[in-house]
Amino acid sequence: MLPTIRILASKPAARHLCSTCGLLTPLRRVASVIHVSPVAPPPLPSASTEAMAAVRKNTVKRGPRRAALTLTASAVSRLRQLYANPSDPKLLKIGTKKKGCSGQTYSLEYVTHPSKLDEVIEQDGVKVLIDSKALFSLVGSEMDYVEDKLSSQFVFHNPNVKEMCGCGMSFMT
Repeated sequence: MLPTIRILASKPAARHLCSTCGLLTPLRRVASVIHVSPVAPPPLPSASTEAMAAVRKNTVKRGPRRAALTLTASAVSRLRQLYANPSDPKLLKIGTKKKGCSGQTYSLEYVTHPSKLDEVIEQDGVKVLIDSKALFSLVGSEMDYVEDKLSSQFVFHNPNVKEMCGCGMSFMT
């Protein structure tokens, strides 16, 4: 008899003083409580070979999956400039790091070849890698390149972000 586990989460805290910028920002903290119940789940019915074959036959075939990350035209253009030197082959690897008051920040680094678990994104002839640990946080994001009079940077439009620090340096998914 296996125990059943339920996880309960607390409500978000009101405000938090950002260690990076010194602003009061909303911050959600989740306190987990695990309750172990001695009640076992009902036993699974055994399936016959014919029933399993019928399930496989009626399975819906899915089309190609959605890209984990899309690149804007300006991001593709800038990446082509960065990759222009053929004597120095490199790829841009996107990941996340634990940093800031909201928990995570984006990290960009050059690598010469992808690791075994990296997700390879290719769009308009440009390849970008996503670290396997950051993939869940980045799915559905858009990477843009923005240039103004004072700075130029890659900007991520991430639909998975639930909260951001007041200074914009860190986020929570």
